[in-house]
Amino acid sequence: MPDPNPAALDFLLTRRSRPAKTLTAPAPDRAALMPLLEAAVRTPDHGKLEPWRLLVLERGALDRLADTALDRAAALSLDPEQADKGRKQFADSPLCVAVIEVQRASPKIPEIEQTYSAGAVCLALLNAALASGWGANWLSGWVAHDRGFVEEALGLAPNERVAGFIHIGTETSAPPERPRPNLDTVTTWVAA
Repeated sequence: MPDPNPAALDFLLTRRSRPAKTLTAPAPDRAALMPLLEAAVRTPDHGKLEPWRLLVLERGALDRLADTALDRAAALSLDPEQADKGRKQFADSPLCVAVIEVQRASPKIPEIEQTYSAGAVCLALLNAALASGWGANWLSGWVAHDRGFVEEALGLAPNERVAGFIHIGTETSAPPERPRPNLDTVTTWVAA
């Protein structure tokens, strides 16, 4: 018989992200953030490649990124709504951890498994923050996928990309529960 952890299972069955726009200061300080980061990197990593790294974006960096997002949006001729959405992701965030996927050459570990590992870091960090009582949200948006932005603003190399921006802070309002997938429509039982 397995040794169950009912509290962990209950958390996973009831967890929900908090909208980034509801997050405010205070955010975890470095001492409070370190165990969350440690939990995040205890993730599946076939071949022990560590195909990810973390950028902790504090207030000064977030302000710089907000300005850079506006400049980049203008260079891309994005409409004002898209430009502001990219800006606000950083301007309104109390703290953000950018999870950076780092593709590593490997004869054994396919690139897609490295991508999955980086995504697992995002979810592990999100869940660690929520389990610690913080509000948290995993975002991407155009800023995560625009090579000009990520290279200029985050210094990403050609073999790197943003897996996610994990915003962490104090929750100001809880969203209503949303509908969840119907297990009967997404599950197939295969017996033989």
